[in-house]
Amino acid sequence: MADKHVLGISGGKDSAALAVFVRQNHPELDVEYFFTDTGKELPEVYEFLGRLEGFLGKPILRLNPRRDFDFWLREYHNFLPSAQTRWCTRQLKLAPFEQWIRPMLNAGDKVTTYVAIRSDEEYREGYTSKHDNLKVSLPFRDAGIDKRGVMDILDSSGVGLPKYYDWRSRSGCTFCFFQQKIEWVRLKERHPEAFEEAKQYEKNALEHGSPFTWTQRESLSELEKPARVIQIVTDFERRKQRDIASRPVNPLRPATTVEDIDEIFGEDEGGGACVVCHK
Repeated sequence: MADKHVLGISGGKDSAALAVFVRQNHPELDVEYFFTDTGKELPEVYEFLGRLEGFLGKPILRLNPRRDFDFWLREYHNFLPSAQTRWCTRQLKLAPFEQWIRPMLNAGDKVTTYVAIRSDEEYREGYTSKHDNLKVSLPFRDAGIDKRGVMDILDSSGVGLPKYYDWRSRSGCTFCFFQQKIEWVRLKERHPEAFEEAKQYEKNALEHGSPFTWTQRESLSELEKPARVIQIVTDFERRKQRDIASRPVNPLRPATTVEDIDEIFGEDEGGGACVVCHK
């Protein structure tokens, strides 16, 4: 029997900052870092994981589900995952993690899993332990670290931010249904092959009677029409400018920073946040 410490990396800023924080403040802990790879991640995510591994000085274990997205899509009769039926989170994120730690728990090990819930996220509960030997630790909440604190950790460590923050607000699968319409537009610009794959998944799902499209109330084929793209971009820029204008003037602060992106994107129709993937 032993004490084990595990920390999941999503590819986003919060979990990366938590890995840095734990490494800096608890160097005595032998932490196992893991990333649950759905096989449908952005290329920028993999680049960021490599950068983070350089800081941590050890590899981040890739947990590959035994059965990939395409397998589970067939199991769910080609119905796309959605905010109402998040089978992707259950089958591609939670299940592989539980399968990985089960032998540790069965051996009598006491496992602490560190979760990146910030002090300004009172609404988030995170992962709930189902085993007496599995403890969930929330270092950011305990230390009072909020979004600004996360940014400071990444800046001061030199790890920085994933490059997808140039155009997207969260990590996750290329076709995540929680992304905003403007993010679909940017995905088509930055990674057209991923957009086309998502569009084909959607077309096949609709042909099989799925009630869901990737984004609310319109298909990707409708969303990518030139006039619709112009409307989405115009609406997004209007929201961004309104957000900038509503803030108190601070000459030491850039007009728009990455830490503001969640708020700007959050006003777009059809979005949300997955408590497992996007941290």
